[in-house]
Amino acid sequence: MTEQNLQILLASRPVGRPSPDNFEFVHTPIPSPGEGQVLLKIRYLSLDPYMRGRMSAAKSYAASVEIGQVMEGGTVAEVLESRHPDYAAGDRVLSYSGWQAHALSDGTDLRKLDPQQAPVTTALGVLGMPGFTAYAGLLTLGQPKPGETVVVAAASGPVGAAVGQIARIKAARAVGIAGGPDKCALVRDAFGFDVALDHRSPTFAEELQAACPDGIDVYFENVGGKVWDAVFPLLNTFARIPVCGLVAQYNSTGPFDGPDRLPILMRDVLTKSLTIRGFIQREFHAQRPAFYREMAQWIAEGRVKYQEDIVDGLESAPEAFIGMLEGRNFGKLIVQVS
Repeated sequence: MTEQNLQILLASRPVGRPSPDNFEFVHTPIPSPGEGQVLLKIRYLSLDPYMRGRMSAAKSYAASVEIGQVMEGGTVAEVLESRHPDYAAGDRVLSYSGWQAHALSDGTDLRKLDPQQAPVTTALGVLGMPGFTAYAGLLTLGQPKPGETVVVAAASGPVGAAVGQIARIKAARAVGIAGGPDKCALVRDAFGFDVALDHRSPTFAEELQAACPDGIDVYFENVGGKVWDAVFPLLNTFARIPVCGLVAQYNSTGPFDGPDRLPILMRDVLTKSLTIRGFIQREFHAQRPAFYREMAQWIAEGRVKYQEDIVDGLESAPEAFIGMLEGRNFGKLIVQVS
């Protein structure tokens, strides 16, 4: 029998919370590389919150995945066969091959990885897109200064964990917000935040106020929802708010509950001279060489640590992805494909 390639396609667009029915498993023949191409065997697949937006047809900063298309995503792959002068069989590469076991590439989307320098999975996390998002967003937009208070939501995740640790390297105070005592312990004990708070606590807003007696100078927004509600009154004059994600709202299907708070927000933007800036990490592409150099050094020195949550089998990707949107992962979520 001809060996088959497992692919996971977008079968339908979710309304609210994604379900397994939104995904379709198909088997296709493994392709052969043409001139200038390489055949990749996917070893690891990254699962990230932004993928929820790609499942929607709503206008966004990137094109939606079309119905019947392979779900997109970053991957670590091994070159099985090469007809490209820059790659040889056995090379490990970062690619964007999506939710499948094999893929073809013309090399333009590949970056060679050195397994001797760092585990290849870090190219999907702390030394990849999430780590770079934290680095560029915090340092370019947040601009933490010594002694300031930096608060970050989803602090046990790959972006939030890096934000807090970089803030500490820059001599700022890091307050992390996570869901549940185990994640808070990880944020505090492994990642070295000054304070870790559980947003599920019934007294969360009061605890955040007590943890930030001098207010908040930088808030790195990953979540939105009630976390933002607790942060907003504590923002200092000239506070900076890099907006990276709004995971609490990704599964929303209608208008938000409660009164219109936009006038209050705009009043404080004016009277406190707040800077609120949404960003996509790709706009800071020129900073990548500095990021790779500095982050690798910080990891080697033990100043930045990371946590990976690896699940086994490409078939596990849909359920793992759904669980991530509900906060069930413990660190950077990665699927070990093969």
